[in-house]
Amino acid sequence: MTTAPAYSTSVSPTAARIWSRSRGLLIALLVLALGGISIAALKSDEQHGRLDPRSADPAGSRALATLLSERGVSTRVVTSTREAAAAAGPDTTLLVTDPNLLTGSQLGTLRTATGRAAGRTVLLAPDQQALDSLAPGVRTAEPTDVTVRPPDCALPAARRAGDADLGGTRFTGAGTGADGCYSVNGLPTLLRLPGSSADGTGPTGGTPATAGDTVLLGAPDLLYNHRLDERGNASLALQLLGSHPHLVWYLPSVSDPASAQDGERSFLGLIPDGWRWGLLQLALAAVLTALWRARRLGPLVPERLPVTVPAAETTEGRARLYQQAGARDQAAAVLRSATRTRLAPLVGVPPLHVDSADVLVPAVAAHLTSDGTSSGALQALLFGPAPADDKALVQLADRLDDLERSILHQERHAPREHPDS
Repeated sequence: MTTAPAYSTSVSPTAARIWSRSRGLLIALLVLALGGISIAALKSDEQHGRLDPRSADPAGSRALATLLSERGVSTRVVTSTREAAAAAGPDTTLLVTDPNLLTGSQLGTLRTATGRAAGRTVLLAPDQQALDSLAPGVRTAEPTDVTVRPPDCALPAARRAGDADLGGTRFTGAGTGADGCYSVNGLPTLLRLPGSSADGTGPTGGTPATAGDTVLLGAPDLLYNHRLDERGNASLALQLLGSHPHLVWYLPSVSDPASAQDGERSFLGLIPDGWRWGLLQLALAAVLTALWRARRLGPLVPERLPVTVPAAETTEGRARLYQQAGARDQAAAVLRSATRTRLAPLVGVPPLHVDSADVLVPAVAAHLTSDGTSSGALQALLFGPAPADDKALVQLADRLDDLERSILHQERHAPREHPDS
């Protein structure tokens, strides 16, 4: 029994070849992954539990909640607009840690709830949309750095606290009776708006005179755990948030159902402006790159191959592809076609009738009369069905080689007629 020898050719992929082709992409992915992990590790401490009264992280506010509890002030954490509006009352301070996440309808709900109560509302670093709803008439100015600043105002809480870490958003446009403290270039970073004006209307215009006051803080830094024990931060925070026996600590979230029901703020609306400009620049760069790469490159220029691949390697590579795909029928057809093409000129058959069994088989049989090979066996060999397995394919190849050698032997030993005969 004849078995096919095992070969190891140059077309087989090796570990060195795979590494040389893919190492650039793998290194780039590794650098990208390490960069993402590093950024996440550096930023995790800054964002985890930020302004959460249950968090002991540096940016949390557990220390302040503990001090308020020791002074008899209960702290309740809420994460939805509905809970915050329901908890507002005359003996309650409502702290909104991130009013910039609230949509127009959420701000309207809070305005209605706080307008009916005589409590206090504290907003941390509000944007203009939040001010338009909860503190009409007040405008934001260019922010400033957070640093130690003197109160420079008549607000009792600020005068008792003294210097504190204030800054961030500055405010302008406050009406009469407002207290502006910790100013930078004449604009306060802490602003208290009274609950009622001289004409008996509240700061929201039309709110009853019993409405509570509103405190605007340009930056939340004095509420953080790691800054609470510095200067007058603790004193100022306790006075601003502990003026009533109950404190509602509202941590807005984009998962709030009230946020999803508002059509004013879409997913793109939650993306900061800087990111939008960055995405626009990336899209423009992608379009320009596509236009650059899609330009006409001109006609094809033939080039000499750097290397010449031996015919044996090409043949062996194709055979291995046939073997990998299990294409015995295709391999047998190629073997038979090649044999018929080589036999045709030896037996006197023109190229036009190479694939014609009625012409080729009798001509081959005429040259093998001494071997006793029948025409039926020759037709099955040269034009028969595909082999059933790899063993039959190998046997077919051997029989085709034997047939071709027999014809060549007959041609070499056939008697030649002398030209003069």
